[in-house]
Amino acid sequence: MARTDAIVLGAGIVGTSIALHLVKRGLSVAMVDRAGIGEQTSYGNSGVIEGSTILPPAFPQSLGGLFRAAFKRGSDANYHLSFLPKVAPWLWAFRNASRPDRLAETARLNRPLFAIAGAAHEALMAESDATRYLRKTGWLKLYRDDKSFQALQPEFDLAQEFGLPLQALDTAGVQALEPSLSPVFAHGVFWPKAASLSNPLAVTRAYARRFGQLGGLALTGDARTLHRSGKGWRVETNEGGVDSSNVVVALGPWAPDLLEPLGLRLPMAVKRGYHRHFRAKGNATLARPVVDVANGYLMTPMEQGIRLTTGAEFAARDAAPTPVQFDRLMPKARALFPLGDRADDKTWMGSRPCFPDQRPVIGRAPGQNGLWLALGHAHWGLTLGPSTGRLLADLIAGTTPFCDPQPYAAERFLR
Repeated sequence: MARTDAIVLGAGIVGTSIALHLVKRGLSVAMVDRAGIGEQTSYGNSGVIEGSTILPPAFPQSLGGLFRAAFKRGSDANYHLSFLPKVAPWLWAFRNASRPDRLAETARLNRPLFAIAGAAHEALMAESDATRYLRKTGWLKLYRDDKSFQALQPEFDLAQEFGLPLQALDTAGVQALEPSLSPVFAHGVFWPKAASLSNPLAVTRAYARRFGQLGGLALTGDARTLHRSGKGWRVETNEGGVDSSNVVVALGPWAPDLLEPLGLRLPMAVKRGYHRHFRAKGNATLARPVVDVANGYLMTPMEQGIRLTTGAEFAARDAAPTPVQFDRLMPKARALFPLGDRADDKTWMGSRPCFPDQRPVIGRAPGQNGLWLALGHAHWGLTLGPSTGRLLADLIAGTTPFCDPQPYAAERFLR
């Protein structure tokens, strides 16, 4: 039997970052996961550290956008018809949170976490010997017509408010940055302060190694064994039981499996997503992540090849994969960039845990003394892992938090 100051359940980028920040505060920490470090949702992301993110993704506002989603005409969204009744209340809340004024409010409330994201990652990379995976080349978003580009003015206004630089580019300007892109778009926006990773899994594992070097314990076990033990908590692992007065739930899409039996029901849904790796044809190169906004996919250079990531799929977390979005996006992607053969034969699938207001939950679990939550990071788990780790370490250690934690409290859903 082991006793620690804190147990972190989940070894994705969020859980690993939290565990590392806690052990850096001098706490004894055990990190528990039933799978390997960073092998679930954290593995399959776009690799973008989006310190330049402004507005979150929104529910389609136009009839055309709704039509495209409903009839599965685009690659940015897919759904399982049988799952829609279950996710309908969440989609309705998401729609309400997608009003322009609400999106701007969300951007401002999330800003403290995003503002330090890049520096927080760099600090952990420097001490974890992972800086070689970091690219400070920004990222590009491409727009196929004038109308979609002109609709960006509210985002540009917020960028100015936040002090974030951007460059609005024409086709030639984009090709000056990425000569291998074909001129099938009308406009581009370059966000120079964004960074990206060439191997997100390697970075998560580097943070975990640093956690171990500082005395942290990485254990294999099922988080669902968590139960009360005296005045604290106990979780069973392959190495035996672990007791602690503080437990952090950083289980991503699996969090409800633990929380709902404890009586804590939060409106979290999952957006499933897929990726595949490709080789580039000939001498074609890509220096940074590129988003084809109209067609809902991203391509980015990784150590494994050019990674293509799809938009969202609304389906049960554990349903069989249905990577049909690739059928829709591949002609568009090949027209934009000279993709060659597949670099491997794997189609990865993961589930992004999302709250309808597009803010994570970070802080105490209501009604559960000593239980802490770090959930619902949506499309930004990689970005916000170290930010979340720093904030939660502040709260658990009882020091002044670097930002107001109230916008991320779970109580907002329980009023």
